[in-house]
Amino acid sequence: MVECHGRLSSSTSGILQGEVKPLLLQNKHVILDLTHLWQVDSMGLGTLIALSVSAKRAGCRLELINLSKKVRELLGMTNLLAVFGVFAEDPHRMP
Repeated sequence: MVECHGRLSSSTSGILQGEVKPLLLQNKHVILDLTHLWQVDSMGLGTLIALSVSAKRAGCRLELINLSKKVRELLGMTNLLAVFGVFAEDPHRMP
């Protein structure tokens, strides 16, 4: 599980890709916990898509959990909810 914090933007996308891409090759299931991610820009969306493609190529399941309302709406508006499938919510997460 990878916990994401702050913004996923052009200045942070490379960091996320650098951390997650090797995990996709080593694991069959990688979870991105977006509990503390409060903003995603177009570069951030591109990074999530690229990681999804890399996961499929590696035979790994990439799952996003605990999306904020804002991030969920953005993925919905861009028709990317279907790309990532069903989102799990952590039952231990505090409201």
